[in-house]
Amino acid sequence: MIRPFRQLAVACAAAFSLAAQAQLSIEVTGAGANRIPVTIADFGGEAGVSRALTSVIRGDLERSGMFKLVEQAQSPLTEASTIDFAAARGRGADAVAAGSIGGTADGRYESRFRLFDTNKQAQLAGAAFVTGAPQLRAAGHRIADVIYEKLTGEPGVFSTRIAYVVKAGPGRFELQIADADGQNAQAALISKEPIISPAWSPDGGRLAYVSFENKKPVIYVHSLATGKRVVVANFKGSNSAPAWSPDGRKLAVVLTKDGGSQLFTVNADGSGVQRLTSSGAIDTEPQFSRDGQHVYFTSDRGGSPQIYRVAAGGGEVQRVTFEGSYNVTPRLSPDGRSMAFITRGNGGFRLAVMDLASRQVQVLTDSHKDESPSFAPNGRMILIATEIGGRGVLSAVSVDGRIKQRLSIAAGDVREPAWGPYQK
Repeated sequence: MIRPFRQLAVACAAAFSLAAQAQLSIEVTGAGANRIPVTIADFGGEAGVSRALTSVIRGDLERSGMFKLVEQAQSPLTEASTIDFAAARGRGADAVAAGSIGGTADGRYESRFRLFDTNKQAQLAGAAFVTGAPQLRAAGHRIADVIYEKLTGEPGVFSTRIAYVVKAGPGRFELQIADADGQNAQAALISKEPIISPAWSPDGGRLAYVSFENKKPVIYVHSLATGKRVVVANFKGSNSAPAWSPDGRKLAVVLTKDGGSQLFTVNADGSGVQRLTSSGAIDTEPQFSRDGQHVYFTSDRGGSPQIYRVAAGGGEVQRVTFEGSYNVTPRLSPDGRSMAFITRGNGGFRLAVMDLASRQVQVLTDSHKDESPSFAPNGRMILIATEIGGRGVLSAVSVDGRIKQRLSIAAGDVREPAWGPYQK
């Protein structure tokens, strides 16, 4: 579970590819306590394109577990249609979204929509997005984000991306980036050797990760726009577990160059290495607090793996977890108020969340091999890797444990998820 405790093979081969190899399929279980009934009407415009757009919007909202989709009797409804609010309320819908999609003079598509409150008989939101045909799904995600935020009060994350590693077969590892719904997957790196610990930069433009392509673990920062990579840490011994500072200028990393596994910080270009901890224990899995003032990490300095924190400039170490004999992989929520981690209990490794103010812990899963938690940027869901039937899959779990989405690839082993930030 803890990186230095893993023994991973070593060899090499890196490549860059934009070819989609496999899509994640999603299975949703559970639902929010009070789902919002909403109608997403068939949009006007060319039937096939309109159907593709509305299916993305409906799929996003339904998979979130926060909405109950209500059928619309009249079809299609455009943003200019007169809404029969009484009929919509009669079918149980609290809100109705209607819109259309049409071509622009330069050959792109304009997707327009309005969202109405059926009780107040008033418009809640309206927007238009112009995209090329290949980005039509992105327009659907953005519309779903607007609807989600207007009806829940929280930002939607349907337009965000996730990164994960697929072991596609013997000697083939792919670092893939996909839409938050698992579609539109593209490989950012293909290697014959393991790729682990992907971490998004705060602006979403770079990924830090560990690659074994040079016969040893080396930390890279990979620009997604250009494909160019920078070696951030390639010291003697192990270089692992990169974690970005909130300003994107530094990384907290784990190095063994001086002997044991200890925390260091390093600039994103590989310069300015500074030691953060000095212990005789294994210190690993660093994670900056959201304000950048502290680094949370896993250490066995107390005799068993537990979570600690230290000031970002170093100093006194404070223990954070006390319940149980095994608590690892700290990940701070976007608002900084809670911490996801993996705890061992009842013979399994399970996702848990701690309220940092009260120190109360809630175990969210009943699975056996959870690892690598990663918060959605709105803090509503936590993405983890887990194992079902001997195969690695991803699971997104709501912070109250009610909603679970399982993301799997039919012929692949999926690990090391990282949920990206909001698109800039």
